[in-house]
Amino acid sequence: MFGDFIKEKRREKGLTLREFCKLLKLDASNWSKIERGILSPPQSEKKLEKIAKILDIPMDSELWKEMRDKASISAGNIPKDILSDKTILNSLPMFFRTVRSEKPSPDELDQLINKIKKGK
Repeated sequence: MFGDFIKEKRREKGLTLREFCKLLKLDASNWSKIERGILSPPQSEKKLEKIAKILDIPMDSELWKEMRDKASISAGNIPKDILSDKTILNSLPMFFRTVRSEKPSPDELDQLINKIKKGK
């Protein structure tokens, strides 16, 4: 997921894998494994910011947030800002069950409706 995203943005910018890696100061064979989903993407905010800069992705743009989220999710992590929000974190089990087509309990549905009504 992250690898496909970066590969697409890199190609849109007209950068070969080797050119991109030279700018990033990383080994092209290892980066190729990231783009193919064999290795986990970097998790360092500093490294992700450097990638964004090379690809002309503005900080705090929706594209930046998407890239950062894809890096977290591709590494099997929940994004840090989600983990720090207890309301969202407590809703994740219901979300996962819903995605799996499991029916939430009536109490969980009431909680969700109340959160939606309150705008939270």
